[in-house]
Amino acid sequence: MSAITTHVLDTALGHPAAGVPVRLESVDAAGSTVLGTATTDADGRVASLGPDRIAAGNYRLVLDTAAYFTATGQDCFFPEVSLVFTVADPEQHHHVPVLLSPFAYTTYRGS
Repeated sequence: MSAITTHVLDTALGHPAAGVPVRLESVDAAGSTVLGTATTDADGRVASLGPDRIAAGNYRLVLDTAAYFTATGQDCFFPEVSLVFTVADPEQHHHVPVLLSPFAYTTYRGS
C-alpha cells in the first residue's frame, strides 16, 4: 500500500466519488515532483498512489474535480482541489479523505 492514500466521497450525491483523477506530489523550495497518479475506484478510494515509503516533508494531493463533476453532470465551482500537508513521521501511514460537493470540500487527517 502507498504511504499516502485518499478516499473521496461525493456528499451532494451521497456516494463514493468514483473516477476522480488524483496526483501526488512532493513539494519543496525548488518546486514539486510528481510521485504518482491514479483514479479513484468504485468506492472512491486510491490505495496505490506513489511510493510505499516516503521521507518527512511536504506533499500535495491534487484532485481533478472538474473531470469528475463533468462526468457526473454536476456544476463545478472548484475545478481542482489541491491539498498541501506535512509528513513529520514517515513511518506512519497518511490517509487524507475528502468530502466533496460542487460548491465545497472538506478534508482531514484520516486513519
